[in-house]
Amino acid sequence: MACCSNRRTFLKAMTGAAALAAAGAPVLRALAAPPAGEHEYFIFIDIAGGWDVLLWSDPRNERRGLVDPPSTENLRTEGLRRWVNRPLEAGASTFEPVRPRGSNLVFGPAIGALADLHDRLTLVNGIAMNTVSHPDGTVFSATGQHLVGSRAVSPSIDTILASELGLGDRFPLVSARFPSWFVGENLDRRATPVLVDSIGAIGKSLTRSTRYDRAEERDAISELLVQEARDLAGMAYYPEVYEGLTLQYESLRRILANDLRDVFTASELRRAQPAFDYGGRFHGAEAVSAAFAVEALKRDVVRCASFGLQGFDTHTGNYQNHALMLQEAFDLIAALVQALDASPHPTLDGERLSDHTHILVISEFCRGPMMNSAGGRDHYPNNSALILSPRFKGGSLVGKSDEEQLLPETTRAFSDGERPISPADVLATFLGAFGIEPSKYLRDGEIMPELLAT
Repeated sequence: MACCSNRRTFLKAMTGAAALAAAGAPVLRALAAPPAGEHEYFIFIDIAGGWDVLLWSDPRNERRGLVDPPSTENLRTEGLRRWVNRPLEAGASTFEPVRPRGSNLVFGPAIGALADLHDRLTLVNGIAMNTVSHPDGTVFSATGQHLVGSRAVSPSIDTILASELGLGDRFPLVSARFPSWFVGENLDRRATPVLVDSIGAIGKSLTRSTRYDRAEERDAISELLVQEARDLAGMAYYPEVYEGLTLQYESLRRILANDLRDVFTASELRRAQPAFDYGGRFHGAEAVSAAFAVEALKRDVVRCASFGLQGFDTHTGNYQNHALMLQEAFDLIAALVQALDASPHPTLDGERLSDHTHILVISEFCRGPMMNSAGGRDHYPNNSALILSPRFKGGSLVGKSDEEQLLPETTRAFSDGERPISPADVLATFLGAFGIEPSKYLRDGEIMPELLAT
């Protein structure tokens, strides 16, 4: 009897507290059915440091203007599978461009295994960055707006998709060293990204000791809290508050389920996805993030998986390895696509996971076209982007840079006139592919329909 009395007292007290809380804070959004993109998944990758587009998306093998092309004088070419020598001058050799058979795309020698997927690649060249600052360029590429002071003022592309399409997932967004930003009034707080340095950190946080209680006992407590929150919602004048609590407690039960621990444990991920190169010289440790993306999507645990590949800021002699680093990164992305090809969609019978997974690869800017006195390349306000998505035209390219200085050129007309492509245009087009109005989240940017599959 005392138990029931205490429960009624608890419900009454919490109901009163709900009215006070609702009066002083924004009301949580009511739970809603997921929109048309409920079966779609997303992977976002940041090539951190600034990639050299001369070596992959915008190949240059002639000295022209400021362009000092990649050559055997400034690169280690041993191990570059697609490097074919082309005479340059004074005994040095540059490269022959990579031209996949049956494709209009032309690549540099660092493209690696991605060249075999040329018919699935969508490239954007000549993106005007208007910055050479790492923090600013990173935020500009991911959000479409420059920093204001030291803060982002727009949400990142992965957070937007998580809020629009991932609210019913256990984890709408998990981000491992990707520039994920939760900014703005139009985002649902349930889409707040889980930010970690490594996927294994999540696995450790999900581990619970059984010294004092068992998993079954904890689950029973969570179920009791869920029922209490539902009862409170039925009594409260502002039920949204307790509907939000219900969601939180139900999510806690799912997050702590035993089947999730393998998804967030590095050793288990390596066993589940043995095809990734975990011993890679440059990105071996980060290959775990790619394995996580596949496993988390396969199990319908995560809607958006974002991660970064580090080490591309090559101002000095470390530029010697830049092409090898890019090749390993593109090999990893190719392996990721192949793993998605081999995985069934978790909710659509007979469909591949890759048929509903959309990948966007960005960097904060490109490296300069000329070599510096330290044997490296510095920051440059030009860029490229890579998309692998069934919603985009594979084997297509939009945008270009000039011939002499490798700066963005005006290649198309936008509603505000002729201008080079901006990061916001790339993000707007990505959102538009899923029926999301870009202006809801982006101040700038315009959809480029020529990139979208019909």
